[in-house]
Amino acid sequence: QVHLVESGGGLVQAGGSLRLSCVASDHTFNNYNMGWFRRFPGKEREFVAAIGWTGGRTYYADSVKGRFTISRDKYRNTVWLQMTSLKLEDTAVYYCAADVAVSAGTRWTEYDYWGQGTQVTVSS
Repeated sequence: QVHLVESGGGLVQAGGSLRLSCVASDHTFNNYNMGWFRRFPGKEREFVAAIGWTGGRTYYADSVKGRFTISRDKYRNTVWLQMTSLKLEDTAVYYCAADVAVSAGTRWTEYDYWGQGTQVTVSS
């Protein structure tokens, strides 16, 4: 079992940038595919980005493609989400998650471990 803690959320102007971090409790992190999801009020968690356990493959939702970048660091047990050209509609609680599977998934029900979330608010 791995414990995940997100950080880096906050208030940012539209068009600006923000970087989210997710730190895992131990090196078992390196055996998992990792994903970022976001939740809008009253809705289910929505896929944002994912990265394979080797770090060699990445996947993005169409809504963030070209603006967000996911990466991971095996030596720091950390996964990042670099967010640029932020829009008002990006405002949400962002979660990182771990999936023990052969490949990264895009559905939140596929993931085994979750962080507590970090709030991102984009203003005009």
